[in-house]
Amino acid sequence: MTVTRSLGWLPIGLGLIIGTTIPGYLAISPSSVDAADLQTIKRRGRLVVAVKDNLPPLGFRDPAGRLQGFEIDLARQIAMELLGNPDALELKPALNQDRLNAVLAGDVDVAIAHVTLTPSRLRIVNFSSPYYRDGAAIATPYASLQSLADLAGKPIAVLDRSSTVEALRRALPSAILIPVQSYEDAKIAVETGRAIAVAADASILVGWVRQLPTYRLLTPLLSRQELAIVLPKGRQHEELRQEINQILTRLLTSGWLQQRANYWGLPRNLSF
Repeated sequence: MTVTRSLGWLPIGLGLIIGTTIPGYLAISPSSVDAADLQTIKRRGRLVVAVKDNLPPLGFRDPAGRLQGFEIDLARQIAMELLGNPDALELKPALNQDRLNAVLAGDVDVAIAHVTLTPSRLRIVNFSSPYYRDGAAIATPYASLQSLADLAGKPIAVLDRSSTVEALRRALPSAILIPVQSYEDAKIAVETGRAIAVAADASILVGWVRQLPTYRLLTPLLSRQELAIVLPKGRQHEELRQEINQILTRLLTSGWLQQRANYWGLPRNLSF
């Protein structure tokens, strides 16, 4: 697949918010935000990154158990740019509900784990410039469903409390939302007839279509959204954020991001 150049870059730089509690996340305190700053990472000689290991083509394990995917490639390239070695890297697979917590608790330096940049998340963590423009989409195995209009009033499985929920409500207000706790649960909901389609980010559903050829993506997309690297808040982490932004700019202008997105078959017209 080809990928067109349309990535938007966002200037982000908010100060530390103390004592904030967001449902589903840790409360922030000065002691909880202790991930390494840039100079500490360089002295350590290793970048610690939260990633996904179950979301092809972004992050997944190959048959030999090795982590692969677009975001894994990006983590390795950032380690190369920061530390001169793509293997100067410790990858820590994280569940969706643990991605931000891992950064807040200092268990990882950053998260490159399919995290959408949203205003609510900006209240508790910082973000790099976006590295990929994603969007909420719908996949279905039913040939009778040809467009979004065919889904009016129909049951659609969607990950509970995900950003896709709001996009689905805006685009298809009459749809019946079937909340699920995982993408495997969404697949089961369709197979058992509780839902006739699945709503999720297009970057995830393209992996479904590869693995489950009876499924196909419907157009148009429900929304557009940015994936970005998660960092801790605080002035001590600003140097790392700026360095990562400079790396992302180089990877964009050199064509590296586009090439890797093409390699992993990420959806057309979403990235760059």
